Amino acid sequence: MPGPTQIILILLVVLLLFGGRKIPELMRGLGQGMKEFKDATKDDNDSSGDRDSK
Repeated sequence: MPGPTQIILILLVVLLLFGGRKIPELMRGLGQGMKEFKDATKDDNDSSGDRDSK
């Protein structure tokens, strides 16, 4: 697990690469991608459960 110094360094690099205006947009896209992934895995688990019960 990274220490606090490493996390600060990573955040600083991200800020320098993308700039302050792009970070909220990137985080929004990341959140939407994670939500879609969770929904897809949930749907996959639901459909596989239906097949097992038949």
